[in-house]
Amino acid sequence: AILCVTIMWLDQRDSYLTQIRHALSIAVYPVQVAVDSPGSLWDWLTESFATRATLRKENDRLTEELRNASLRLMRLDALEQENLRLREMRAATAGIAEQVMVAEIMRVDVDPLRQRVIINKGTHDGAFKGQPLLDATGVFGQITRAGAYSSEAILISDTEHAIPVQVNRNGLRTIAVGTGDPSRLSLPFLAANADIQEGDLLVSSGLGGVFPAGYPVGTVTSINATTQTMAEVTAKPAAALDRDREVLLVWLKADLRPEPEVGPPAETAENAEAPAAQVQERAP
Repeated sequence: AILCVTIMWLDQRDSYLTQIRHALSIAVYPVQVAVDSPGSLWDWLTESFATRATLRKENDRLTEELRNASLRLMRLDALEQENLRLREMRAATAGIAEQVMVAEIMRVDVDPLRQRVIINKGTHDGAFKGQPLLDATGVFGQITRAGAYSSEAILISDTEHAIPVQVNRNGLRTIAVGTGDPSRLSLPFLAANADIQEGDLLVSSGLGGVFPAGYPVGTVTSINATTQTMAEVTAKPAAALDRDREVLLVWLKADLRPEPEVGPPAETAENAEAPAAQVQERAP
């Protein structure tokens, strides 16, 4: 005890044991490391596995967010293209139709001999048999059967369909008949010496009373004089018959005219002279 007290007194007063303490700390350090190693190793392993699991969860979460963002981006692209198509169709019918309505194509007839589609508009929306259908670039077809909430429409490329057209360059009138091919129309009633050329634009003449006049129907692609009297002329439809997802139902002024009312002649005449705004309000 006396020795210990003496050593502490000397160390406190003159720091005689500092060097000895420093040497002992160097000698003891390996023992300290050896004692601490199992705990440090366990902490490192635990942290490593925890960090790995955390990173995996974070990676899975980011992957899911990226997938959802990609899906939303694709949907936005589709909506943008749809918006552009609708704007183009709306602009194309400005000044031609009195009233238009966008309809979506629900089903396409898979029969190669029938170019028919089902649209999601019917008599409940004002659609009627024979109503013309347009798209942003040309004449699409017309309704053949109008149901309450859906209708069947025939494309201009159907073999049973014909539309009066005229050559935009010189006004030559003829009839374009469907061939069953959505990329080809036939003009079978042209003489061999008819004034028609490849690249001529065919527009609806309006003579049939169904389609609005002056709307693009197709472009002449080939002319072949098969006989001395008749020429075999084919045209490419202006409308995207095999790609459209939306079409426009068109009401002309004649279609919007209200039914004559039963009553005195003076009252009927007054109704016939009703302003255009009133006629539109009575439209289906």
